[in-house]
Amino acid sequence: MRVLVVNAGSSSLKIDVIDAADGARIATGKVERLGTPEAVAVLGDAGERVALPGADHAAACAALFQRLDLAGVGAVGHRVVHGGEAFSAPTRIDDDVEAAIEALIPLAPLHNPANLFGIRAARAALPAVPHVAIFDTAFHATMPNRAKAYALPAGLTEKHGLRRYGFHGTNHAWVAARAAEHLGEDVRDLRIVTLHLGNGASACAVEFGRSVETSMGLTPLEGLVMGTRAGDVDAGLLIALMRAEGWGPDEVDALLNQESGLAGLSGRGADLRDIEAGAAEGDEACRRAIQVFAHRVRKYVGAYAAVMGGVDVIAFTGGIGENSALMRHRILQRLEYLGARFDEDDNRDARPTAERPVVDLDGGRGRVRLLAVRGDEAWAIARAAAEAVGANPTHDVGAIPIAVSARHVHLTAEAVEILYGPGATLTERNPLSQPGQYASHQTVDLVGPKRTIEGVRVLGPIRPKCQVEVSRTDEFTLGLDAPVRRSGDVARSAGITLRGPAGTLTLEEGVICAWRHIHMTPADAERFGVQDRDLVEVAVDTPERDLIFGDVMIRVHPNSLLEMHLDTDEANAAELGRGAVGMLVATGVGAHLRRKKPSQTA
Repeated sequence: MRVLVVNAGSSSLKIDVIDAADGARIATGKVERLGTPEAVAVLGDAGERVALPGADHAAACAALFQRLDLAGVGAVGHRVVHGGEAFSAPTRIDDDVEAAIEALIPLAPLHNPANLFGIRAARAALPAVPHVAIFDTAFHATMPNRAKAYALPAGLTEKHGLRRYGFHGTNHAWVAARAAEHLGEDVRDLRIVTLHLGNGASACAVEFGRSVETSMGLTPLEGLVMGTRAGDVDAGLLIALMRAEGWGPDEVDALLNQESGLAGLSGRGADLRDIEAGAAEGDEACRRAIQVFAHRVRKYVGAYAAVMGGVDVIAFTGGIGENSALMRHRILQRLEYLGARFDEDDNRDARPTAERPVVDLDGGRGRVRLLAVRGDEAWAIARAAAEAVGANPTHDVGAIPIAVSARHVHLTAEAVEILYGPGATLTERNPLSQPGQYASHQTVDLVGPKRTIEGVRVLGPIRPKCQVEVSRTDEFTLGLDAPVRRSGDVARSAGITLRGPAGTLTLEEGVICAWRHIHMTPADAERFGVQDRDLVEVAVDTPERDLIFGDVMIRVHPNSLLEMHLDTDEANAAELGRGAVGMLVATGVGAHLRRKKPSQTA
């Protein structure tokens, strides 16, 4: 499909006609200095310039559409910076969606108004073509609550929607996927730190294909040092400045957004090339700007390695990340303890291009792989828009029964003998819904750092690894921190002591909160249009309320029975009773980027 990609800024408009399958540019153009007498359109690779004095977004769109080849365009993809709670997926634009984006302007006053200008102008010019909004915040919708929350009074945060959303999500997702592809790995098997470094800069922890942390917050101001933005600043410093200078919010806004960052530190503007040249000439302010920028990025890399329990890949992207060997060198210094060892020659020569979009920085030999990845946000938007237009928004291929999975334990043969005596085996008490699985007569006590939960059922058959599946409530009862994982993935998870009638066994790892999932056969997967380990959303209609469960993993096995499994906390929160069923509302890899209902996402 050919997709028209519209990226509207406050003073600029860029459009590309892209083949969504291979990223080929069929037409390209941009208009700069919108709303001024100097407004000008720049067309194609040749850079033909056409004066458009005083042009606004509507006039700019009209001018570009008249001059560029739009034949065969099947969809229009719009970059939208802030999707708030309402949008966590590429979304077909109608009047209601447009109004919802407008309602989010207070969360992105510098960005969403410009995005809306582009949407309205393009919808007016191409009313018969489907338009799709692609949200910068969408990829970060999977962050856990502990990563989203600010430590402010709950009533205040709920009233004003104050939480961490994150940005640059489209490019973070793109870079993580390209890095995994380059390494011949599945992105869902990797822990990746993606570094989007440019005039706007952010870091993201991508754990097994999902964003679990990112440096930007409610707005794009939080986090790394940027071109003119300060990044992390002590809030008390701002209060002190407001009192000392008699400033109001407008002055603080200007300071943090326009006068800080690399520009404020260096005194030479925001272009790193100029700052690097100044540093080479002995300018101490420029040297400090480089040092502070690199230090902040390095600090986040270490933090995200801790969040994910390690890191497999560090990927650089953006204008600085792709082009500044000096900055990459400074950031990667002193990360050897992680297993990140860059090669000086590789780093110095690395320049990702369209023909070679991923370049090794470590000679291909590091335990933690180091890469420079060419970002292509326009192609990512085109692909997402094409997928959204081609996707069926609801699947009516059948209901999915929902089962509640209480806390339970899986044991190895060796563990059974330790807990129940030499020669002991599990004995079946009753079969479970999944073929070949059963609840045994045996139970075990979970002894945590804080409390003990007694009489937890052991499920059979014997497993190759011990695994304890608990709910969030159980976590706090036991006093431990269990990661959300798919069954069997217990590496670097929480440890616990198991107590049986014949002995005790201390596990160094093995305690998880099970990722909500759907068991199905290959035939079911074909019918629903999904594959093993895809993430989907499931709508549940109960007498009390309707809701959507996001981030549901598909697990395909020939011996499975079609069934969705939730833990007791999730089922209780949703008020689900016996016989509850769900319906797929979005499918496929990346389905965690689907639209959710505000305040009703489980």
